Amino acid sequence: MSSSELKRSLSPLMVWGLGVGYVISGNYFGWNLGLEKGGTLGMAIALFFIIVMYITFTFSYTELACAIPKAGGAFDYAGRAFGKDVAFITGMAQNIEFIFAPPAIAFGFGAYLQIFFPDVPVMAISIAAYIAFFLLNVLGIQLAATFELIVTSIAVGAIVIFCFYTSPHVSIAHLQKNAFPLGWFGSFAAIPFAIWFFLGIEGVANLAEEAINPKRTIMIGFISAIVTLVVLCLFTYVSSIGIAGWEEIVFKSDGTPSDSPLPLAMAKISGTNTWQYTAVVIAGLFGLAASFNGLMLAGGRATFEFGKTGFAPAVFGKVNDRFQTPANALFANTLIGILALLTGKTGELITLSVFGALSLYVISMITLLKLRKTEPTLPRPFATPAFPYFPLIALSIAVFSFFALWVYNFWLGVIYFSFLALALVLFRIVK
Repeated sequence: MSSSELKRSLSPLMVWGLGVGYVISGNYFGWNLGLEKGGTLGMAIALFFIIVMYITFTFSYTELACAIPKAGGAFDYAGRAFGKDVAFITGMAQNIEFIFAPPAIAFGFGAYLQIFFPDVPVMAISIAAYIAFFLLNVLGIQLAATFELIVTSIAVGAIVIFCFYTSPHVSIAHLQKNAFPLGWFGSFAAIPFAIWFFLGIEGVANLAEEAINPKRTIMIGFISAIVTLVVLCLFTYVSSIGIAGWEEIVFKSDGTPSDSPLPLAMAKISGTNTWQYTAVVIAGLFGLAASFNGLMLAGGRATFEFGKTGFAPAVFGKVNDRFQTPANALFANTLIGILALLTGKTGELITLSVFGALSLYVISMITLLKLRKTEPTLPRPFATPAFPYFPLIALSIAVFSFFALWVYNFWLGVIYFSFLALALVLFRIVK
């Protein structure tokens, strides 16, 4: 096996576990802060359009992933359709998403675990978790994917149990309470938090070079993952808010915002000194661990492909001789992630990740439309249903979401575009 070849060992079940695992933490933390912007109805409107976007995007992106099964995902697809400059921009957007989302999740992981170890600083727990998951991913894709499948299954099962346990307490009156506080502007502001429910699902495509029979495996894993996530999202949303209203899962008792909506909801039913409350907190740790590990894994593959194809230093495109994993790429991403974590700007990190993700979605849908015209004979084991409507719907919602995100995060958007422009200039000079 060459020093730039990854080991094929992933089954459809493992790909499903990774696909759901990338995203599952979105059910456990972060999304509830969108309720402060839009209320139950405003957030629901944003969520409706984001679900439509992700369903149409996933079915469209699956066509690209099966036709061009490369670890770089969108970076490879854009390069084939538009050349190296667009490929570089796409790859940078993908790296921004996969590198800056894990620090935010790491902080959430630390905050959840601190409930059991109140004397240990959140930052210390978060950094320790970063190092632990880095080592897990270096040791092998099979080990990391097996761990991912286990923790994801537990996290999914816990959400099902949570929804079953809370459903008798859900009230329509609670769902209607102060449901649309800021009107349509609140819906626009809630978009990034709706996206957080699904951010990272596209990382499934980056597993193509490590999947057994990649074209079939990626198709089954990708589609089953998005179906699972949509169902979990809807049940989590209604079950959490319906217990006592949206304010009760956004603000803690002292009035400060909380990143743990499910424990807050459970506390309204059982209190905090019960096994039910403790079980929800532990389940949250499993969900955060799944997304942390999964996004680190996908980010390593994206950076690896960047180095392998000469768009980044070649050292990042090498695999470890013993474990056949992209250890150098994983180390670089971990170092950047820890430095980002130390800033303490978790909200800004999430927003940067969403900027990167939406850029990737826009370029990928344009890429699909372009390749259908320029390469009509390209083997497509999976064809996008209702073409061209699915990619056009996904593209339209992604473009609208991008501008809505920029309106509410103007200077962060300026920083994002400035960074991409500077990186492209440096790339053109070097290349």
